Amino acid sequence: MESNNQDIELDEWELQLKAKEIELKECQKQHNLDSCLKCINLLNCQLRDSFVHAVYSSMNKGKGGGFEF
Repeated sequence: MESNNQDIELDEWELQLKAKEIELKECQKQHNLDSCLKCINLLNCQLRDSFVHAVYSSMNKGKGGGFEF
């Protein structure tokens, strides 16, 4: 049986990342921005912080470790 990209299931971390990405893009849309870097709340934004955390979690698949900028 051949597999293609449409048959690949997302794991729980990828699903969380996708949900956070949708939230983030909706926020950008509501504020007429195409990037968080243009937002005055960039450094104090919980939504962006949770997105960055979701990105990291999707990369390490929940195995932990620190992630500080």
